Amino acid sequence: MDMPKPERQPRSMRSAQDGKSSGAIPSVKPLVRRSRRSGAPQPWTVTHDDPATAARIASKRPSPQFGMIDFAGEYKGWRVLLNPLGCYYGFIVAVGILTVFGIIMVFSSSSVDMVAAGSSPWAKALNQVGFSVVGLVLALVAAHCKGRTLKWLALPMYLVSVAVQVFTFFFGIDVGGNRGWLRIAGIQFQPAEFMKFTICLWFPLVMISMMRLKPGIRQSWKAWGLGDWGRTFGLYVLGLGSVLLGKGLGTALVIILIGLMAIVASGFPMKYVGLVGIAAVVGVAILTVFSSNRMSRIMATYTGCTADNIDVCYQATHSNYALASGGLLGVGLGNSREKWNYLPAAHNDFIFAIIGEETGFVGAALVVLLFVVIAWCLVAVAMQMHNRYASVALLCFMMWIVGQALINIAVVVEILPVMGVPLPFVSAGGSSMIFCLMAAGACVSLMRAQPQIGAAHSRA
Repeated sequence: MDMPKPERQPRSMRSAQDGKSSGAIPSVKPLVRRSRRSGAPQPWTVTHDDPATAARIASKRPSPQFGMIDFAGEYKGWRVLLNPLGCYYGFIVAVGILTVFGIIMVFSSSSVDMVAAGSSPWAKALNQVGFSVVGLVLALVAAHCKGRTLKWLALPMYLVSVAVQVFTFFFGIDVGGNRGWLRIAGIQFQPAEFMKFTICLWFPLVMISMMRLKPGIRQSWKAWGLGDWGRTFGLYVLGLGSVLLGKGLGTALVIILIGLMAIVASGFPMKYVGLVGIAAVVGVAILTVFSSNRMSRIMATYTGCTADNIDVCYQATHSNYALASGGLLGVGLGNSREKWNYLPAAHNDFIFAIIGEETGFVGAALVVLLFVVIAWCLVAVAMQMHNRYASVALLCFMMWIVGQALINIAVVVEILPVMGVPLPFVSAGGSSMIFCLMAAGACVSLMRAQPQIGAAHSRA
């Protein structure tokens, strides 16, 4: 007589009974919270009915990584300063104000020199307007390039910038003791400014790629072979060396700062970053010690003027005169005394001194505040992006623009010796203005990789 077969229980019921009989915690399927907009599952947003399982999963959640901070759209209280849209438009406004103000100050600080040279007092300002227009056009082109286009162009542009910079060693023009200028068809430009732009796009790409391909570097330096180290840093050192060949130590210092930012932000081990920093300091010290001109400028800055370095002190001394006479509100636009052939490079590297003299402490502080806004906006957006490359590249652009501004201002107030770096968006000069505006356009393009900024731009 056939016995009826017992009904098979579902697998989930058998597993639950087995767990109950053995005293084990029953397995519970996690509930994945989905995004309201896209419906895509969000990582590490799981809930469990069992408290022990939930606690165990929570303990394994990764801590927030650099460039991956998410406030879930809640920007209340102090977090309103981190709103990506506010930072996006704040960055654009700050760059625009600095550019317009720079044109005004170039006219004010250069008019006397232009008249003395037999030219129109508007000559230098009109040139600056022309450079600004060219830079604005290139900025718009860069702003409408997608991130993958910038990544694709990064290496070719960097190789071109290095090649052109090497030409300055053979065919360059000396300006202020630096052989870093070229003149082609009557147009004089500084290739190092183009190199700063290309390094900000290329070097983050190299660092991020190597950190993904060879993450073992975090445990041991032996994880990278000689070829890996060469592919990562070889071209960067070549570009840096080509700038140093032209004796542009101030420009080289800016490139070093950009490189250090890319290394740190890409996740390179900090213990090696310290070694790289020490190597950079030692290299700069060696280049300084073996240059009598650089040593005299350093001694004049930190030990005071003597009969031996009175010529080196002249520029820094009149810079201090300009800042001191400005007072709180300044002597008024166009009323500077130091621009009457007392302060050399009044419309170039030392334009901040004329700003302090004519607009006073208030005007100088507002210029500094605008650079603080640029730094804050770029860092705030970079920290909230899941696109690693865009995040690191934004920080490199920030280090270039703001770092160079701090160096220029520190030279003017005699905290640092004279280095010959312009004030971004403000100092007279075509190379600096064009590529700084082009960098601003690239930053706008990269910032659109942030979801809120990208969504707002798509709706516009």
